[in-house]
This record gives sequence, C-alpha cells and structure tokens, in this order.
Amino acid sequence: MPIMPDFVMRLGYAAGKVLASADWHLSQGERPTVLIGKDTRISGYMLEAALQAGLSAAGVDSLLTGPMPTPAVAYLTRALRLQAGIVISASHNPFEDNGIKFFSSNGNKLPDETEEAIEAGIDAPLTPKPSAQLGKARRVMDADGRYIEFCKSTFPSELDLRGLRIVVDCAHGATYHIAPHVLHELGAEVFSVGNEPNGLNINDQCGATHPAALRAAVRQHRADLGIALDGDGDRLIMVDRQGRVYDGDQLLYMIALQRHASGTLKGGVVGTLMTNLALENAFKAMGIPFARAAVGDRYVLEQLVAHGWQLGGEGSGHIVCLDKHTTGDGIVSALQVLHGLRRSGQTLEQAAAGLELYPQVLINVRVDRKFDFRGDASVCAAVAAAEAELSSLGRVLLRPSGTEPVIRVMVEGQAQDKVHQLAEHIAATLRQAAA
Repeated sequence: MPIMPDFVMRLGYAAGKVLASADWHLSQGERPTVLIGKDTRISGYMLEAALQAGLSAAGVDSLLTGPMPTPAVAYLTRALRLQAGIVISASHNPFEDNGIKFFSSNGNKLPDETEEAIEAGIDAPLTPKPSAQLGKARRVMDADGRYIEFCKSTFPSELDLRGLRIVVDCAHGATYHIAPHVLHELGAEVFSVGNEPNGLNINDQCGATHPAALRAAVRQHRADLGIALDGDGDRLIMVDRQGRVYDGDQLLYMIALQRHASGTLKGGVVGTLMTNLALENAFKAMGIPFARAAVGDRYVLEQLVAHGWQLGGEGSGHIVCLDKHTTGDGIVSALQVLHGLRRSGQTLEQAAAGLELYPQVLINVRVDRKFDFRGDASVCAAVAAAEAELSSLGRVLLRPSGTEPVIRVMVEGQAQDKVHQLAEHIAATLRQAAA
C-alpha cells in the first residue's frame, strides 16, 4: 500500500488505539506517549504531521525528534520510558520512497500480536477522542545529544581515537548531525561527506550503498579509514586507506575476532543465508559456533535471542551487537570495529587479513509467481550437480524474492570461473523450466 498521508494518519490512529488500550500502569490522567523520528527525505515532514494527527486523535501524546537515526529512536524510546517508538524512513532507498517502522517500549520490534492488532484497526472509522482527551505533541530538544552520549558509551572509556584520521559519509541522511560528533568527541580527526541533506539527496550516490564517494574522500584527505552509513543509520561499510571496501561479513569477522581473542564473545555468531561461506569456515576453524538466519536483520535478531548470543549481521552491513544495543546500529558497529583496531594496533587491512571471501555470483531469474522451482526435476538436478562439483569448497542457494517474481540464484566457491559457470548453468536451467 502506498505510504500516503491518509494511510499514515489511519495507521497512527490504529496504533494509538492499541497503545491507549494497553495496561501501562500510567498515573491518573497520564496518556501513553510515542516517540516519532524520521530521516531527511522531504516526505518526512508530511508523514510526520499525519502520524502525529492520528496518534493525537486516539488520545496518545507524541514526542518529535526531527531527523534521527532509526537505532537512535529505539534507544530513546527505551531511555525515556515511552510506550513505543516510530521511525519514518525508507532506509537505503531513494528519496521518493518512504516507510514506517515501530519499536516497542524496550527498543525491540513490536510483538506480533500488537502488530496484528494495529493492522486489524487500520480500516476502522477514525473517530477522534473528545477534545479534552486528545493527545499533545512536543519537540525533544536534546535528542541528538542524548544519542551521541549513548554511542560514545559503547566505546571503552580507557581508549580513544586520537591520531586517527577518519572520513565519515552520512549519506545525507539521519546521522549527518550525529556520527561526525561521536567520532570527533572520541578524539579522531574527522572529515565529513554526505552531511548536507536537502530532502532530495539522501542515499544519492553516497553512503553505504555507494562507496565510491567515500573511497575518493579517504584518498583526498589521506585518511586512515572511512566509514559509510546509510540513510537511516543502521547500515555500515568501511574503507581502508588504499580505498578497499569492507562489507558486513568482513566487519562482522573483525568484531568477532576481537571478542574471541579477549574472551568476551558470548556463544556464537549469527549470519544469514547470504553470508559468505568463507566467514562460516573461518569461524569453524576458530571454534566459534555459527548459525544462519533468513535474510533480514529481524531474523538475525530472532536467532540471536533464540541462541542467547550477542553478535550477528548481514553482508549488507546490518550488524547487531546485543550487548551494546537492542537493534542494528551503524555508528555503534563502527565503534566496535574501531575498538578492535585500537586494542590490537592493527589497520583495517591487517584486521581483515585472516578472511578471504569466496567469489559469490548472484543472478536474478524472472519466473511466473506460481512456478515451483523446488518441484522441478531439471532444476533440482542442476543444483545437485553444482553442489557435487563444489563439494565443501562452495555452496548453492536458490531463493524466491519476497517482493517480485524472481528467483535469486546464488553460487559461491573458491574458483571464480567455476562459480560463474555453475551459476549461469543453473539460471539457464531455471529459465527453460519456467518457460
């Protein structure tokens, strides 16, 4: 459904009705309160007003932060003892897109039953409370300062970043007024790019999904490393002084390696179905348990909770450190990598040297939505033949897209040419079977 003001107002009203009916043990006359944050895209002004109106009609108060990273809303919701947090953001997408994400009072995703109750009420008539019971709204004037201090608290107090020259690319997004201050206050010499949002330039050829801008800036400033975040601040990639890019798998490896060496890694590490096999093999060699979740940071979180572990992430740069935060946080994750570098005295390149990622080929094959690739004998035979040829030095994954009629064919292994050949063969078999 399009994210338009009328829908968002009804969503706010439905969410407000659910929150207002919950047992929060509030004082007499006190209303439930929701924190509303947003990224820097121009549609945020419009949707923020609609969301606030819906909540107010349901008798729920709103605290408005203005532009604020998604993980900051999760933190502030918990720190301010509020009933929920809402983020208006489409993350790494272009400025034309937008979305809504909810957090519970403890900074986690809403329970399924709460989400279902909100969804069930979206089409109900919007009947505002009597005037005396309408919700109010006010600005949180110190939200950025609170979150900056929180981020700094996740870095060891006995260490600092003095002597490091760091470029940070904020993707013209919600971290533009946060990330540079965190790094500067920890002692680094900071050069900022992607920190001039105008409502239209979020994620535009910058940030974690477009590292070319960061690579150029690192070379220009002769920096020691670069940090790129995405539009809402929950994704991270890094660049070394030579301009080499390090993705989420490599950064997850560095964080795990440091924790394993210091004896602070609790249990194992969670990746996803797309996590590079080289990372799994590296953990196996170190005796670190590893589990794969479905693609998506919410599934990584579910697996971490189920295993009682603390560290997980995706190749896209979503990294979760549950001992530091309740959700994925690009700034906090960057500080965990920097923590390891300061402890070891290594450069980014040296810290990643023990992990050589396998070549990974991904091909999207368009099919009819009704096509069952798992039940097709020719596709199954092609996959089995590829797996036999790769043996333990590679793997094959076929995964249907959740948003379009596409089967994603992924093949990875140590030999680049063989990986390409096998992926193309499976893709061709899929096309023929689906024709």
